[in-house]
Amino acid sequence: MNNYETYESPFCTRYTSSEMKSLFSAQKKFSTFRRLWTALARAEMKLGLNVTAQQVAQLQSHIDDIDFAAAEKYERETRHDVMAHIKAYGDVCPDAAGIIHLGATSCYVGDNTDIIIMRDALNIIKAKLLGVIKNLADFAEEHKALPCLAYTHLQPAQPTTVGKRATLWLYDLVTDLDEIDFRLKNLKLLGQKGTTGTQASFVELFGGDTAKIDELEREIAKEMGFAESVPVSGQTYSRKVDANITATLSAIAQSAYKFGCDLRILANFKEMEEPFEKNQIGSSAMPYKRNPMRCERMCSLSRYIITNAASPALTAASQWFERTLDDSANKRIAVAEAFLAADAVLNIFLNVTDGIKVYPTVVTKRLTAELPFMATENIMMDAVKRGGNRQELHEKIRVHSLAAAERVKEGDGVNDLPERIASDPAFGVTLDDVNAVLKPANFVGRSVEQTENFLNTVVKPLLRQNSGLIKTAAELTV
Repeated sequence: MNNYETYESPFCTRYTSSEMKSLFSAQKKFSTFRRLWTALARAEMKLGLNVTAQQVAQLQSHIDDIDFAAAEKYERETRHDVMAHIKAYGDVCPDAAGIIHLGATSCYVGDNTDIIIMRDALNIIKAKLLGVIKNLADFAEEHKALPCLAYTHLQPAQPTTVGKRATLWLYDLVTDLDEIDFRLKNLKLLGQKGTTGTQASFVELFGGDTAKIDELEREIAKEMGFAESVPVSGQTYSRKVDANITATLSAIAQSAYKFGCDLRILANFKEMEEPFEKNQIGSSAMPYKRNPMRCERMCSLSRYIITNAASPALTAASQWFERTLDDSANKRIAVAEAFLAADAVLNIFLNVTDGIKVYPTVVTKRLTAELPFMATENIMMDAVKRGGNRQELHEKIRVHSLAAAERVKEGDGVNDLPERIASDPAFGVTLDDVNAVLKPANFVGRSVEQTENFLNTVVKPLLRQNSGLIKTAAELTV
């Protein structure tokens, strides 16, 4: 059966990067099993158990040359994937076959491998998230002083700037980066805790020498690149770890979804667009279309990540005592796909933020059409300073505003509110006076200053601190 006659995950064929797919491959998983078995044997040898340097060397030399056909044959016979790979490893390491997995239980390799892979995957996610932050920081800097219409309830409100709006997207991502750093900082190896977490098998092996058991755990953690192992556990590490990490990926998806939705709306307003390539087709039926398909895909995948995060949470909640196996099938899908999808979302996010198109003429035109309504409070306050009655002027502005809005919606589309105010003697202003007030920059408050402060005090230091990790671009398959 070829690839066109059986199901293949779209994450593998369309969305996810090679580096992330490689992390969740069988080769990575089972070679990490072998690294852990080798680390265990090396530490046991160092601490005086009957393990030889020759056996450790043989294990070390066969970490990557996995005979998957043999392992699959053994698994059909044993119905146990870990024992199948112990046997397959023993076939190529005959001198060490008798000491592979000595004192350990399946979760020694299974759970520790999962932790290692999640750590490495979080680092890939972090690099790409930093890239999106860098792209948006450059965008915010470039457009920090371009006034635009801001919204509350998706209705026109006081103006902001294009750059200031970008800082809202940025701040969400900065909080997501904080979460990733927290997860990485606090991620611990399971270690070798035994069948129910009591390390009873190692108490037997080391004749009750608990100092050697602790040293064994430290040696393995060090070799795997961890500062420490969890202090207590049942047979498994707490499934809260999976729930917390997928919740962090969900948070990134929430930020991406929000950005994607905003850009899709702005594309409808014709103010901004995602990149659109020379030969790209927006619609098979409507050749003129420039659909925001990348942001739509990003929102679609983000929605999957958000809903998928419920599965590890339910798994964590439903574990019985020291362990139960109803986590296994679920977590190998839910955790892997959370990372595959998050990687895909960030690939799109990088691509879009690397080439956002802004149309300043449209931005200014749309703001100018609404600005007279927003300037009425300033005009009213000036008239009050000249002796006018605030309540009477408020009522007049209300009446004039409703009439002008009616003309915009059902008349010729022209906002004649400035002319109406200038012709009303209660305000004591000329049309030139009113138009002098109607400068967009007068209504953006501290937008430019806030953007500069945020970039200079939060984002740029963060990017400098992580300068060697940033990935700022991604190729999309589709």
